[in-house]
Amino acid sequence: MTRVVFLLVPNLHLLDLAGPAQVFSTAADHGLGYESAYVAEQEDIPTAQGLALRAGTVLPALSADDLIVVPGWRSPTLRANGALGPGTLEWLRAHHAGGGTVASVCAGADALGRAGLLDGRRCTTHHDVQDELARDYPLATVVRDVLYVVDDRVVSSAGIASGIDLALHLLAVRHGPGAAARVARQMVVYARRNGDERQASAMLRHRAHLSDAVHRVQDLIDARFTSHLALAELAAATGLSERTLTRRFTASTGLTPLRYQHELRLERAEHLLSHGATVEAAAHAVGFADPRMLRRLRARATKVGA
Repeated sequence: MTRVVFLLVPNLHLLDLAGPAQVFSTAADHGLGYESAYVAEQEDIPTAQGLALRAGTVLPALSADDLIVVPGWRSPTLRANGALGPGTLEWLRAHHAGGGTVASVCAGADALGRAGLLDGRRCTTHHDVQDELARDYPLATVVRDVLYVVDDRVVSSAGIASGIDLALHLLAVRHGPGAAARVARQMVVYARRNGDERQASAMLRHRAHLSDAVHRVQDLIDARFTSHLALAELAAATGLSERTLTRRFTASTGLTPLRYQHELRLERAEHLLSHGATVEAAAHAVGFADPRMLRRLRARATKVGA
């Protein structure tokens, strides 16, 4: 069971909280093992939209698999609100130092900055406060005009609805793109918005096109990316010839169906490796019979990103 703890600050935006909370709640409904909790430095939390919330005031002990999310708040400036006590800031730092992930939505990035978690890392926030975030935390690199950024288990999003994109990305990395796509469909949201191009999950990164046939094939690959998928089987699902499918898929995504499947496998394998799996175990888990294939893909990705 993974705990998702939302750290609430007065005057928070409801959608900053409700969007990611709904993603993880729906994931729990799908059996993915999530439990949500809501904490704050005071019991009663006013929101920017006028609805009062109530939260617990005891900061829980967390494991490395757990997640802290700080929703954003309404304020004329970042520093005009969102003040957190030293105990809360240390709790954020300790969770990250222990291998956990810490995420922010919108102005919530300021809380991560106060905890020292933005120093030396890339991050983002709502476009209205990007300049202020960059001034307040000069050791951070603020990436502008993207939906979300991931850097060493510090995850930040632009705000409001982009918190949904951030949460779906985390699901895609942890459980595979098929699981994230199922949650998105249940929520009736568009699961294909790009985040930061280098940090977005492959499911999101290659979905910015309008080909229904290619989307159908991607859905099939997303759900079964660890299995052998014959091109003939994928083509039959669309009523296209193998040659036509390959041409359309490549034109829409920039990848062949096999390369797309390899990206999904590589992304999942990297997550497993970051949690202590060996290359052999990770390769087997994502469907590679020979770990040398995973090593080649990792080497190629490193060379492209260099």
